[in-house]
Amino acid sequence: MIRLLDYARPFAALIDPEEAHRLAINALKLLPSLAIGRDAAALRLSVFGLDFPNPVGLAAGFDKNAEVTDAVRRLGFGFTEVGTLTPEPQAGNPRPRLFRLRAAEGVINRLGFNNQGFAAAAARLAERAHHGGVVGVNIGANRDQRDRAADYAAGVETFAPLASYLVVNVSSPNTPGLRDLQAAPALDDLLARVIEARDRAAERTGRKALLLKISPDLSLAELDALIAIARKRGADGLIVSNTTVTRPALLRDSAARQEGGLSGRPLFSLSTWMLAETFRRVGHELPLVGVGGVDSAEAAWTKILAGASLVQLYSGMIFHGFGLVGKIKSGLEERLRRAGYISVADAIGAEARAIAAEPWPT
Repeated sequence: MIRLLDYARPFAALIDPEEAHRLAINALKLLPSLAIGRDAAALRLSVFGLDFPNPVGLAAGFDKNAEVTDAVRRLGFGFTEVGTLTPEPQAGNPRPRLFRLRAAEGVINRLGFNNQGFAAAAARLAERAHHGGVVGVNIGANRDQRDRAADYAAGVETFAPLASYLVVNVSSPNTPGLRDLQAAPALDDLLARVIEARDRAAERTGRKALLLKISPDLSLAELDALIAIARKRGADGLIVSNTTVTRPALLRDSAARQEGGLSGRPLFSLSTWMLAETFRRVGHELPLVGVGGVDSAEAAWTKILAGASLVQLYSGMIFHGFGLVGKIKSGLEERLRRAGYISVADAIGAEARAIAAEPWPT
């Protein structure tokens, strides 16, 4: 079935990107409920109190409304992350707002947290709760909300009983002013309030890990301040990174002039460099999830060496299909054997210092 879905990919490339995305979601709803195969022992690991069958996850943005959570697991992902979700349904920015950069294998989006709201996603997650698996929920704020921290706290209260882990997304460039929440005073207040909400919920549902998803466009001084607050408030991990508003100098696609966040292969160098710089600062104290340009086993392996305990992908599937996750897993097994590592955990951050020493990607 996965192979059949991938055969349709060249045809999907000919239509509007958002329509192609909707077709992919609908196709996954038809995926048979087959047993999920067992991954190699070398790929299994425990991170922020959760057991992952493999370190390869689906990033937020694909299954925005928790429609195909279990179908995604049957593709071979070790975990999935739904969202970004806001308290009230939100249409997002005007179309067109999603652009493929075919030559560069990148994507630019300015979607603006389009989603069906907390209630719709929570109902779906409650319905499939007995299926198990690691499912994260990525939370945002409505565009017109003045007290955005209140929206994040409400998301924690709503999804703590339903999520394996929670993600505070303050790094999307497509909601005006959202990235300002990464600045020290605002972030300190935000994390204090969402951690308090998480701890209240823990009395009923058990403690859920809370992660912060950050921008690759931070300066190192801004990164230092962010990490200090994450430590102070007790965040459980960081996701590095969201999309970038910068454009690599060699990017030649005509769509590169579109406003929005750039993801896919053109983001790989910047996001991996920022990942390594983050690992140099936190070591194994705060687990990191590496995102941005993961479209091969080599890319996933580099993220792990740069400091990622887990990796996520989304844009890579647009250009390489649903079978990509299986290729990445087999490639990781091969690289672990060649390097003499017993497990993925042994390789985390092994080359972070060397990667961080490279020049700032431009």
